[in-house]
Amino acid sequence: MAAAALGATMVLAAPAGIVQAAESTTPEPSGASAARAATTAAPAAWAAGTRAYLVITAPGDTTAVRTAVANNGGSVFASYDAIGVIVAHSTSTTFASTMRAVSGVQQVGATRTSDVPADAYNPALPANPAQSATTLTESNRWDMTQIKADQAWAVTTGSASVKVGVLDTGVDDQHQDIAPNFNAADSVSCAYGKADTRAGAWRDVGTHGTHVAGTIAAAKNGKGVIGVAPGVKISSVRIAEPTSSLFFAENTVCGFMWAGDHGFKVTNNSYYTDPWAFNCPDNVDQAAIIEGVKRAQAYAESKGSLQIAAAGNSNYDLANKTTDSESPNDSTPVTRTITNACIDIPTELPGVVTVAAMGSGNVKASYSNFGNGVIDIAAPGGDGASGVYSTLPGGKYGSKSGTSMASPHVAGVAALMASVDPALTPADIRARLSTQANDTACPSDSRCTGTTAKNGFFGEGQTDALKAVGGFTPPPGKYFENLTDVTVADNATVESPITVSGVTGNAPATLKVGVDIKHTYIGDLKVDLVAPDGTVYTVHNRAGGSTDNITTTYTVNASSEVANGVWKLRVNDNASQDTGRIDAWNLTF
Repeated sequence: MAAAALGATMVLAAPAGIVQAAESTTPEPSGASAARAATTAAPAAWAAGTRAYLVITAPGDTTAVRTAVANNGGSVFASYDAIGVIVAHSTSTTFASTMRAVSGVQQVGATRTSDVPADAYNPALPANPAQSATTLTESNRWDMTQIKADQAWAVTTGSASVKVGVLDTGVDDQHQDIAPNFNAADSVSCAYGKADTRAGAWRDVGTHGTHVAGTIAAAKNGKGVIGVAPGVKISSVRIAEPTSSLFFAENTVCGFMWAGDHGFKVTNNSYYTDPWAFNCPDNVDQAAIIEGVKRAQAYAESKGSLQIAAAGNSNYDLANKTTDSESPNDSTPVTRTITNACIDIPTELPGVVTVAAMGSGNVKASYSNFGNGVIDIAAPGGDGASGVYSTLPGGKYGSKSGTSMASPHVAGVAALMASVDPALTPADIRARLSTQANDTACPSDSRCTGTTAKNGFFGEGQTDALKAVGGFTPPPGKYFENLTDVTVADNATVESPITVSGVTGNAPATLKVGVDIKHTYIGDLKVDLVAPDGTVYTVHNRAGGSTDNITTTYTVNASSEVANGVWKLRVNDNASQDTGRIDAWNLTF
């Protein structure tokens, strides 16, 4: 399962692991309750053959097990007492089997099939790239209009008190579109599994994390691009290691613990934990990886942080797993048989929001993983010539495509939700993401199973930023809506129905008719409300000339009409060349 896809202008990733953040894709940490950077047993220097392990014990004081690590040929690289997870290093090939027999040890698992890099013991700071000024001015982009982020900004651009963590390859904090919203105080490197709080340790060792950060929160400053939530704060948690750009389990554990202890309301996770595309519980090493990362995610959520993650880019059915031919990606991949018990981490962990990718026009992106009961929600990730345009290191901009690009759209929407209602818990946001997504039906593709309301390609549907910020809230009265797109072709008449029930008597004299029609020449259009008895009320009659789109609420005196029944919005296109669609419409009685 490749964690990313080819971008329109840039390579997002080599197959699943060379740069798989879906670019595919050390000081003691603060937050002592979460982590202890153990130095007393640390080796004096790196040695060839050093491997990393997660040693799992009961949460709380891990002193006894840490001592056992040192007594059995290992060293403690980092310790997360709050969740009972120790990151240990050893050159001994029998270290794991020996430690599994130690009293108090629940699980032990190797986190990689290659050596820990020497850089882990004296990490080099990432480069701080020279910045190029841009002449680009902000304009609406297809991905932002598709999720109505451009309309949501009229309600809120997000609160500076909301912190979003970008767990990725790092972020270029000096970028002109990111610097206004960057939160250096809560940024860090978690490469190798231990927090490195030196200034700049969080910077990008690729381009992927900077691109993701821009989609979430590029500033609304007149330059370049605008993020989904351009008023919130971005924190970089670099979990990718330099050179390889791989994301090992201990790095993810460190990232989630950091998120929990530093008040991140949302984290974006556009990667999977290397070296296994899927971790299987019947493998002792992978079982420890599952447990360790699961505990860290649960810790972050318990502290108020919701994790949002990319579904992956192999066009793979996550609900019907059979083989994995891309793992381990840090040495020599082999083809193995797997089952649904094997999971993609972190996206398939409990509580994590799994995001599939859509192309321009509300369609499944060709590369996006899918799976009924696995995919929670969908968002624009780009496909083919329509990539997601965002920030790149050095003040630059460019396009990428992948579920890595879809996930930050949902993270941005979640941040907007938290901005308008700071009391929301992770469970609250997760639920609202589901209920406020726009239902998207399966195409004519037998692989897509489920209902229009929830299916394997789009989950609960496409995320909607305008609904997320309350822009959808109906005025008082009985409210009915139809969100199904209806294409308006040249010189054609189409209708979209709404069935009204449960309203006593006649419609009011102030019936509200909310209309959202996307069309590039509204002077071509006649728009009518058709009552259940066939009476026609014209609300728009070829006015507006070359203006784009009708997004208006009309008031209609329908007091002579029985309220219950099938009402229709009828749209008649009266000319050639310009087409569009009924995007949505509603009635409020």
